[in-house]
Amino acid sequence: MSTKVDEMKALSSNELVDRLAEARRELFNLRFQLATGQLDNTARMSIVKKDIARVLTILRDREITDAESLASNGGNV
Repeated sequence: MSTKVDEMKALSSNELVDRLAEARRELFNLRFQLATGQLDNTARMSIVKKDIARVLTILRDREITDAESLASNGGNV
């Protein structure tokens, strides 16, 4: 699921939220596999964690941009 940041920024917020949920599910499954000794590729955990961080960063950046544009418009939409 590792995707370039530019590709992630091109996605809508709803698609990013879906990606976030999918990545969190995958991380949960990876942790479960690690605990049961079934995980072969432990590097995948750090990749998924970084993807989660990227998605959260993009969503937060959009939230800040929206708030700033709303404030610059004087609250009028």
